[in-house]
Amino acid sequence: MIIMTNQTWMVTGTSSGFGKELALQLAQKTGIQLIATARKESDLDYLDQYDHGQIKKILVDVAKSKEIQRAVQEALAFTEQVDVLVNNAGLGYFSTIEESNMATVRYMFEVNVFGLAEMTKALLPQFRQHRSGTIVNISSALALTTLPTMGFYSATKYAVEGYSDTLRKELAPLGIHVLTVEPSGARTNWAGSSSQKELPQITDYANFQQMVETMDEGVTKSPGNPKLIAKAIIEAVENPDTPDHLPLGNFAYKGSLENLRGLTREIEHYKDISLSTDD
Repeated sequence: MIIMTNQTWMVTGTSSGFGKELALQLAQKTGIQLIATARKESDLDYLDQYDHGQIKKILVDVAKSKEIQRAVQEALAFTEQVDVLVNNAGLGYFSTIEESNMATVRYMFEVNVFGLAEMTKALLPQFRQHRSGTIVNISSALALTTLPTMGFYSATKYAVEGYSDTLRKELAPLGIHVLTVEPSGARTNWAGSSSQKELPQITDYANFQQMVETMDEGVTKSPGNPKLIAKAIIEAVENPDTPDHLPLGNFAYKGSLENLRGLTREIEHYKDISLSTDD
């Protein structure tokens, strides 16, 4: 449980999208210290109007280990304790799996998975010392269900899910909670500013071209409201019964249930084969 007084939140990737909205809402709360990170200083100028000494801006590229270590040192020089870490920094990449540029895929894994894990690792000693706190890992609805042209992005988020589920079990005995958030698409500039897309060139995948072409349009027309998503995350952390998983939006809710029902049916259908492999 988090009581929202004299708490310090550290949020990565606050230049746009959910991270920016989360930072905006936290900056306006009394009794909250905010550590907001981004790669460029100008991307954090929007926080100046709210800063009364309770906001710390830190520049960090989460794909670079040395920058993560420096960022954590700066954070712990600013505050005695980080109570809530929100690993929000992330990239998108939309392409058919066969046509994906593997260098781009590897970099996306560096940011979405390894950067998240390394930032968490760097702060875990202070979480353990205080025997309290919440780690919020921003995953995606696309870790609960999948869509064509989003396979490698989904793969990074599936990795976040497995990492988070294991970390939760390791930290629960220490009084530290891990919340995994799976948001649907929302009306932010994320698809344009923090993602890349490759139009299909292989004719067998031509039917997916419109899906990739309209990615930006799909986000701007999404029913997902970033203000409500940020509000839901804050409320979930405040909740005495903080969930382990928080799917947000219609796509995440319905898609995850449909996927789970299908998986359950298949597991039950092949139950005899599954159980036949044990002596």
